[in-house]
Amino acid sequence: MQEASFASRSENRALLVSAIHLAASGDAAGLRNVYDLTSAKLFGICLRICADREAAEDVLQDVYVKVWRRAASFDASRASPVSWLAAIARNAAVDWRRAEHRHDAIPDEAMAEIADDAPLADTLMEGDEERRRLLVCLEGLPSEQSGAIRSAFLQGLTYQQLADRSDTPLGTVKSWIRRGMLRLNRLRKKVLSLSRLR
Repeated sequence: MQEASFASRSENRALLVSAIHLAASGDAAGLRNVYDLTSAKLFGICLRICADREAAEDVLQDVYVKVWRRAASFDASRASPVSWLAAIARNAAVDWRRAEHRHDAIPDEAMAEIADDAPLADTLMEGDEERRRLLVCLEGLPSEQSGAIRSAFLQGLTYQQLADRSDTPLGTVKSWIRRGMLRLNRLRKKVLSLSRLR
């Protein structure tokens, strides 16, 4: 059962990588396939961050315009397709919140009402090899850096929300994330090179 699930995830990943490459070559059908394979997950990310269904729909449309324009920059050896797309969605939704001056946190009760029933993108990525490597690397970071990176990139919090929640100056939070990302990249490269030796 677990092997079948892994095979299915591998096939879905291959389909998504292929669709992104088609979109990169200017094939609109490739972008349509990317949309069909990921729109529910990316909409869930947008909705969680925007907390406004209409705004999330607009942001999602913007996400796919960005995917169309940036598809040529996707590198499957550096990131899983879902994590690359989720980062674009997260950043677009955070940009929308900033533009709307919505720095307020969404209450947990409201989150339960607007949550997408489909599995979240980060849940789907758990079986992905790159995600496992990333999680191993995150464990190697100091706790404040690891926690800040997880909150910002996996939970969709803005730097200001992180600063407010931890009662830490905004500059300190940004510094944690910057230093953590630099260290994470070094650790990721080290783990990747070790895994290639096996």
